[in-house]
Amino acid sequence: MEIERKYLVRQLPEHIEEYPCRKIEQGYLNTDPVVRIRRADDVYTLTYKGRGLMVREEHNLPLTADAFAHLKEKIDGRLIRKRRYLIPLGGTLTIELDVFEGDLAPLVLAEVEFETEAAADAFTPPEWFGKDVTFSAKYHNSTLSQI
Repeated sequence: MEIERKYLVRQLPEHIEEYPCRKIEQGYLNTDPVVRIRRADDVYTLTYKGRGLMVREEHNLPLTADAFAHLKEKIDGRLIRKRRYLIPLGGTLTIELDVFEGDLAPLVLAEVEFETEAAADAFTPPEWFGKDVTFSAKYHNSTLSQI
């Protein structure tokens, strides 16, 4: 189960280059239900996501580089390219800051995953976060791949 809040970002945090970063490519074989392929640096995965906004089912399976390349030819919509910065937020929380590239630039989204719905509901975002878009499917990557 994935429990996550998502925000637009008003400004990038200072010294962003000091945080760990992954280069990500991802595409969608299907958007309802969501079936995604992703390359994050040298790690390849196939993901199924159920319906939902803040809370939804998620299953990940490993892929090989060859399987990813084969499936990449079959995606529906655009291939999303982004840089994901991992920013510690205190306790066990981490901000996944996605800086989109290509025709989705200059979009920047921040996601924070939680252990429980109560923790997600009680979350107070940092000042540099912008609008809460958790409950807007418009900002799901599967939707962004189609526009």
